[in-house]
Amino acid sequence: MLRYLPFLLILALTIYAFIDCLNTPEEEVKHLPKTVWVLIILLFSIVGPVVWLFAGKKRSAVGGGGRRPRGRAQWVAPDDNPEFLKSLRDEQEKQDKKDDDKD
Repeated sequence: MLRYLPFLLILALTIYAFIDCLNTPEEEVKHLPKTVWVLIILLFSIVGPVVWLFAGKKRSAVGGGGRRPRGRAQWVAPDDNPEFLKSLRDEQEKQDKKDDDKD
């Protein structure tokens, strides 16, 4: 079983790189068109996926120290989100009015 481990690791790396390449938007792919990267990953079993992981995709800094991507809203926790807090206050006011109308 242990003699199959290198082949399984190479296969797993190739599958991961292939799926990562397919899921990457075209504007984040570096150096070559996306279809060429897919062919490189599939044809060169060890080198292709490794090159894709290191040079094929624009990667952000670890820990979020880099700039935010343009056009994407950053996730905000509900207790920090002013819109969510406003909606809670509005719901509470509606509920209070309903309770007052029942009395």
